[in-house]
Amino acid sequence: MSKSTPRIPHQHEAHGETREDHYHWMRERDSAPVLEYLQLENQKTREELTKAGHLETTLYKEMRSRIKEDDSSVPTFDAGYFYYGRYSIGQEYPIHCRKKGTLQAPEQVILDENELAVGHTYFDIGAIAISPNQRFLAYAMDSVGRRIYEIRVVDLETGKTLPDLIPAATTNLEWATDNKTLFFVRQDPETLRACRVFRYELGGSQPELIYEEKDTTYSVGIGSSKKPGWLFMAIDKRDSAEWRILDASQPRSEWQTFLPRENNHEYSLIDGGDRIFIHTNWNAQNFRLMEAPRNCRDKSQWKEIIPSNPKVYIESVDAFKDYLVISERENGLTQIRVKSRVGNGSDRLLSFPDPAYEVAAFGLPDYESSYIRFKYESLVQPPTVYDEDVLSEKRITQKVREVPGYNPALYESRRIWAKATDGALVPMSLLMKKGLELDGTHPALLYGYGSYGLTTDIYFRSSIFSLIDRGFVFALAHIRGGSEMGREWYEQGRLKNKMNTFTDFIACGEKLIADGFCGKKQLYMMGGSAGGLLVGAVMNMRPDLFNGVVAAVPFVDVLTTMLDETIPLTTGEYKEWGDPRVREDYMYMKQYSPYDNVAKKNYPNVLVTTGYHDSQVQYWEPAKWVARLRELKTDKNLLLFYTELEAGHSGASGRFEALRTLAKEYAFLLLVEGIKD
Repeated sequence: MSKSTPRIPHQHEAHGETREDHYHWMRERDSAPVLEYLQLENQKTREELTKAGHLETTLYKEMRSRIKEDDSSVPTFDAGYFYYGRYSIGQEYPIHCRKKGTLQAPEQVILDENELAVGHTYFDIGAIAISPNQRFLAYAMDSVGRRIYEIRVVDLETGKTLPDLIPAATTNLEWATDNKTLFFVRQDPETLRACRVFRYELGGSQPELIYEEKDTTYSVGIGSSKKPGWLFMAIDKRDSAEWRILDASQPRSEWQTFLPRENNHEYSLIDGGDRIFIHTNWNAQNFRLMEAPRNCRDKSQWKEIIPSNPKVYIESVDAFKDYLVISERENGLTQIRVKSRVGNGSDRLLSFPDPAYEVAAFGLPDYESSYIRFKYESLVQPPTVYDEDVLSEKRITQKVREVPGYNPALYESRRIWAKATDGALVPMSLLMKKGLELDGTHPALLYGYGSYGLTTDIYFRSSIFSLIDRGFVFALAHIRGGSEMGREWYEQGRLKNKMNTFTDFIACGEKLIADGFCGKKQLYMMGGSAGGLLVGAVMNMRPDLFNGVVAAVPFVDVLTTMLDETIPLTTGEYKEWGDPRVREDYMYMKQYSPYDNVAKKNYPNVLVTTGYHDSQVQYWEPAKWVARLRELKTDKNLLLFYTELEAGHSGASGRFEALRTLAKEYAFLLLVEGIKD
């Protein structure tokens, strides 16, 4: 057991009450006691997992064997070049390439991430931006894992990296059409809130600050139009937005505000050539699409193109010269609508076969394109990329991801519904072996997230078959707090409706047991980040329901974090969780905060993972939570904690190294279930 002896407790004062925190000292980053604690916990985890034999290694090899090592993406045409990425056998990172004019042209390697990654235990290219004349490539690189990037520029004519170096940036960068000016965004150095926009000219000039957002609840991002000519600045928070526009040929001119920010009005702009399209929730909870003249500056000139529909949530819109591509969600499933911009503006929905699936449109860069590209996948169908001609509706399969050793005929997916405590029907997507008897004798893994309006998507996971082949049922819980069933689904799972997220998840677990998908002592749950909050809260509410829990980079010390404006993400999260400086919000959040509700009782078997350089959920949150669980829990079940000491919120980098954490998590589940190597 690691040394987590409580010290003199730190006292948190708020609203007339004192919360004692015996493990507050774990915030002392890089101190000897903290590092010793983390290393001892890692050692304990390794020792316990060896009791399953070589299972962790076996799982890693299995999952890696399902990856086609020499793979490549479908080439995308842009400004005279076909761009694509490819992997070579044994390499962790992609090689970015292009061919001029035709796919038969010689290949030009424009960026090899494997070369850049040499000497780094963690490595991430967060963004690549090609200048409009296709000569310069700017990239953002992080070699720590804290999502603080440096920007470098490569001259694609000479292949040399320019001396220009921009430190401490985000992944958000855009070129002006003069091919020498870069706009980029920096974070506040303490809170990591993206709040400052800079302009930089190649040649070593000092970056110029052109905008700083002072309101700490807002963040800033930049983007560009599909047809070169315009740059956009988005200033937004959870329920409000303000967009500004710049002529990209005049990088030193003033940004023009399209529509000032308003409370409870979210909108985004899509360049439509001779007009602007507005994706907005103005008088439309599930959003609608409007259009306006490019120089419009108020709503009086807005014209509705696609009305709001209480049953259909409009997620995003992409504009091409002759058509619009609208990504929607209805009854919990994604769909794509294509709407003509000529004639009578007719539209149609693309059709798909599976009962539960995921479809996503690619944002093709060619504004003149006569076809759309989209990716289709399901729990049993590997990702398939299609091109579909807009006029003829002819659909061409461009690529089916090859999964070595995988036979889809052996598996099936289902869609079922659980009844929540208030009567709401919560969808679940299931994956299992075909013909599995629902006799209540199988283990099941229930996965959830349920925050920020983000959906738990039904994408293909080649790694999960290491559990499925050993008899597990895998279930995705599409609980409130996500947007699977529309914007109202999100509203019912945030702020003072947050408890719905947890009770929905519990209802999903009870449904799996009641319908015989798993045994009463064979249900497991998994969640990461805000999904870690989910499983942490549920673990306190219904520890009897689950035999095991995997909590990855879990957000579990809700009150302490949300009361501290000096750490990342706090001020921008008030519209998600509430503002604990307000007593009513504080008391509500206190009901479910996992760390504050640990009690003397039996808990399931638990594995917690984190990244030491995590910028979103600081490592000390799970570290403190584990220590408190060790102190108070009354059972003899496993409680394991593992810290990736060279990683951040997303875990280890590289397509193979990332599998090692997953192998650890799956080995834990199989060990607890009694399935050994």
